[in-house]
Amino acid sequence: MSRFTARRARMRELLASDGCYFPASVHDPVSARIAEDLGFEIGMFAGSVASLAVLGAPDLIVLTLTEFAEQARRICRAGGLPLLVDADHGYGNALNVMRTVEELDTAGVAALSIEDTELPRRFGAGETVTLLSVEEGAGKMRAAVRARGASGPLIAGRTSAAGITGVDDAIARATAYEQAGVDAVFLVGVRTREDLDRIADALHLPLILGSAGKDLMDRGYLASRGVRVCLQGHQPFAAATRALYVTLKHLRDGGDPAALADLAGPDLTRAVSRADDYDDWLARFMS
Repeated sequence: MSRFTARRARMRELLASDGCYFPASVHDPVSARIAEDLGFEIGMFAGSVASLAVLGAPDLIVLTLTEFAEQARRICRAGGLPLLVDADHGYGNALNVMRTVEELDTAGVAALSIEDTELPRRFGAGETVTLLSVEEGAGKMRAAVRARGASGPLIAGRTSAAGITGVDDAIARATAYEQAGVDAVFLVGVRTREDLDRIADALHLPLILGSAGKDLMDRGYLASRGVRVCLQGHQPFAAATRALYVTLKHLRDGGDPAALADLAGPDLTRAVSRADDYDDWLARFMS
């Protein structure tokens, strides 16, 4: 488990720094290795991307904890990139949150977020997004902190309140989650600098932003307001999906395989498959 401990220590260092980091959205071992080779400090494995990558399904919380944790494990074993994962609502109540943290700890993630959204969607709710009570949300955060112990993944308490019930409620929830012992606060739906300034002034923990407004996407400003991780979206999976579609359609339509452009060449394929390592092992152990 020492390699996991090192990644978690690195994540803690990043959250304690004075910089803001844009994580690489990853979904499998190859994407994580590419991100690491390119120098990304953090990988992000989102619930929406996980649902697409594992099930080919939309983000409706039909992915199970076991499926999510197994894919996270595959990503973590592929290299040394510290991985932040979106554990949604913890797949149930506070006791389910504890089980979720245990499984993701074993998978090797560096940090995980637990959110206070009522999931999965209730019967008759339509498109309405409902938040848990602050008390239930705080209970989930305490359960997560308890389950991770002294050496487990960092816990980020996540809320979408800023874009649903308002900034005051977001501050109240984030404050409660701070008091519950989380390591960072994950805010979704903050749109303006004025709102972020209000929230940052009220909190003391490192901040993580998701679905941030365009007005906020200035790394220097974000860093000055305590934002240590800011998601930019999940374009890599969308790009991979498009590339697969275009390539397969070209071949299905009778196109010449030699006419396909922008394919991974042998050098890149060897790099992402760590072929040099395998060549060394073959020579050392099987000659």
